[in-house]
Amino acid sequence: MDAAKAATKSDADTARLAISFLDLTSLNDDDTVETIEALCERAQSPAGNTAAVCVYAPFIETAWRALGQSGIKTATVVNFPAGGTNAQRVGDETADAVAKGTDEVDLVLPYKAFLDGDIQAATDVIEATRTACGPLTTLKVILESGAFDDLSKVYDAARLAIKHGANFIKTSTGKVPVGATPEAAATMITAIRDAREEDGLACGFKASGGVKTTADAALFLAIADEIMGEGWAAPDTFRFGASGVLTDLLKTCGMAQSDTANTTGTY
Repeated sequence: MDAAKAATKSDADTARLAISFLDLTSLNDDDTVETIEALCERAQSPAGNTAAVCVYAPFIETAWRALGQSGIKTATVVNFPAGGTNAQRVGDETADAVAKGTDEVDLVLPYKAFLDGDIQAATDVIEATRTACGPLTTLKVILESGAFDDLSKVYDAARLAIKHGANFIKTSTGKVPVGATPEAAATMITAIRDAREEDGLACGFKASGGVKTTADAALFLAIADEIMGEGWAAPDTFRFGASGVLTDLLKTCGMAQSDTANTTGTY
């Protein structure tokens, strides 16, 4: 096999892997039952199913009904996107989402409070959400890394989230100008490695905000391989949060336009 063909095969393999790690997302103010049903159809792609779909809480039941027996998880967001400090409110919001049938909860860390030095407020919100999730619902904590001016603070926030029960730490909401960056990813995955080695705690990583191409996905996977070792990244340890990247991933897999026609909506 010549170099060009080998590269194409490698890109296609990466794209298929990335699809299996994808939390296909629609968090728009104008979402409807119809758009969420279309999202769930997209998630069951000709190159394989995504890991999850992520929707606002009113659409949780719509999502899990549309996904049926596909094995794709339903996820939602809480304390989103501002990251407030009212632990009781966030706990109640989480409990409601769990009662609606969500499999996964993406919590926005009270990152402004954390950056102002109010570590207790951030801790209280994480713990309230962890309690409301119970043992079966996956908790992803969104750090909003693009709002941090110091990577050491990103590291500290990551370690705090892991210590208090995060199953994943996630870069971004996608609602601020700076989303996932390689630097933030490396910092957060290093925190995951250190928490495993120092505290015996397992945690996954989710890159969200600005992941638009197969090349973007490959970069973040390479960072994970470098820090955690090849083979660590799997749907239960690594995710991408995105709405539009699926189209590029399918093209990289060599899917015809007719195969991707239902993936070109405004998500």
